[in-house]
Parts: sequence; C-alpha cells; structure tokens
Amino acid sequence: MRIGEVARRVGIAPSAVRWYEDAGVLPPPKRGTNGYRDYDPSDVARLRLVASLRRLGLAPVEAGRLARLCLDHGRVDLDLAPVLADQRAAIARQRDDLDRLEAELLDLELTMAAAGRARRTTPVPDAPIRVLFVCTHNSARSQIAEALLERYGGDDFEVCSAGTEATRVNPYAVRVLAELGIDWSGARSKVITEFLDQQFDYVITVCDRARETCPVFPGSQNTLHWGLDDPSEVEGTDEQKLAAFRRTQVEISSRLRPFIEVALRAAGRRSTVRTRPLSG
Repeated sequence: MRIGEVARRVGIAPSAVRWYEDAGVLPPPKRGTNGYRDYDPSDVARLRLVASLRRLGLAPVEAGRLARLCLDHGRVDLDLAPVLADQRAAIARQRDDLDRLEAELLDLELTMAAAGRARRTTPVPDAPIRVLFVCTHNSARSQIAEALLERYGGDDFEVCSAGTEATRVNPYAVRVLAELGIDWSGARSKVITEFLDQQFDYVITVCDRARETCPVFPGSQNTLHWGLDDPSEVEGTDEQKLAAFRRTQVEISSRLRPFIEVALRAAGRRSTVRTRPLSG
C-alpha cells in the first residue's frame, strides 16, 4: 500500500511516516516496480503501536523499540508493563479530578439557585448573611467550614455550626485550622436544637446522614448539601490522619470560594477582593 493509505489508517501525516523511517523507528519499506514505497499491514500495525506509545509520553526511539519487541514476541514486553501501569494510574487520577470538577460545578449550580431564592429585593447593608453548617457530630467537617467561612467571609457573614448529635471538636480539626493561623481551641460541639428558633439565609449540610435528619429551619428555604467524606474515619498514623483533615480543609475551601462570591452578590453587595488564599 502507498504511504498515504498508511498515514490514513494510523491517523498521522504522510510526512510523519517518512520521519519515523528516517529515525529508524519504521523499517525501510520495499520498493514497487514503479519505484514507490510499498508498505504492508505489519508496517501499519507497528506504526499504530508506536503512535499509541508516543501518546503515553515515550520518546520515538523507545516507542519503536518496545513496539518491535511486542510485535516480534507476540506479547507485551516486560519493559512496557510499568509504562502501561503508570498510564492507568494517570487515567484514574484524571477521572478523579473530573469527578471532583463535576461535583464542584453541581455545587455552584445549586448555590446559584439558592442564592436566587435568597436574593434580597432591598439590600440591607448592615445585616450579615447567616449561614449554618450541619453534620452528624459537629466535630470535624462543620467545624472546619464554620472556621473558614468566619475567617474569609469576614463581617459579611455570621456563621454557626451544629450537629444532629453533639460530641467534641476533633483535635485534628483544631490542628489543621491552626496551620492556617486560626485558633479554634476554644470551640465546642453544639447540637442543632440550639438553633431551631433562629433564621438562616443558608443551611449547608456537609454529610449525608445530617442531610437526612436535618430539620427544616423557619424562614430558610435555602438548604445546600456538600457531601464530604468524614476524615475522622481514616485510620493509620498520626500523619495519615492529619493528611485526611488537610484534604477536607482544601475541599471545603474550594467550595467556599464560589459560595462566598455568589452569596454576596445575592445579598446586593459588591464582591470583595480577597488576597489571602482560602487554603494553605
């Protein structure tokens, strides 16, 4: 077959076929009676494998070597196994990143819808936006969320947190917040019944169980749900547990960024520029 047909089947330009020949990746083809290059199906198979390996990040010569070994032996070469394993791991990471991005986009859509319901027809400049974070024990996720929004929302927000059951503030939550310069050592775990007679602009549940059992607050039709994994369930060394709480802090911070901006706009206030990052 002619070079144009090879290029079409592989999905590359004819000039790339010639380049692979010049680089020694593709063996020199036979010449037909008319003097033109004459390729066979094995050349197409080799080039397809080389192109796939190149997309995995291999250099041309290394891709050609591994392709030759695979085709000559009729099986995956041992040198190729780690490359494939690394690529599978990279794909898994990308899938996780896409899942997180999809969740953040969904959160943003729900936040914008809630903000629309909470939009004040007559802005009240001095009235803070009241937010209540709810989880099961008010020991970790809701405490971290309260502390972060209190810090970065400033005077525009009045923030509380509570649990469907009260226990104690997890010491790892206190440590993670301390890394950001937030002293949370005096915080206590609170039960949700303490707030039933209060009105909130937003009630945000941060665990599935709290979402199912959270009562309806008077005057608040804006309940959001952020399904966060419980860092308290992580077992292991002290550093592994602390790392889990750090991940929770980063995830909450990423959700707070759009929430703060949207809530401020819904309240008829100008979005303030924050130079300090939400996560450290």
